[in-house]
Amino acid sequence: MDLTSYAEWAVRLINDPAPPPELTALRAELAAVFDVAGDPRAVAERLNALLVRYPVHPRLSDHDGQGWHLHLAEDSAASAVMGLAAVVAEVGADRLGRCHEPRCARAFLDTSSNRSRRYCSPRCATRANVAAYRRRRSAQEG
Repeated sequence: MDLTSYAEWAVRLINDPAPPPELTALRAELAAVFDVAGDPRAVAERLNALLVRYPVHPRLSDHDGQGWHLHLAEDSAASAVMGLAAVVAEVGADRLGRCHEPRCARAFLDTSSNRSRRYCSPRCATRANVAAYRRRRSAQEG
């Protein structure tokens, strides 16, 4: 069972400026996981607490002629928490990130092959690169 899509949903929820009211508390709890992403033990502690609070209930499904396979129960909170926990378990807590562009702070999953992602989107990367270029150019002229 690939849980990456559930983790990506968690990231979308964190970055949503106006989540549904019933998911506001979860949004803050998931964001707190990304806030400690530099400390794998702290990430694990927060995710373990969330796994207790939002237990996962898998079920077997055979929809769309795919044969029997596992789905997480239709609990968006449990699915998001389980997705992030699976990503951390499979590829590490250092794959959870916050955008390095100073005017941003959006969460992202680093899916790069060399763990080098620093920005949430190409737009933020471009904005940061243009600002750095302008700083260098200004320093050369001044």
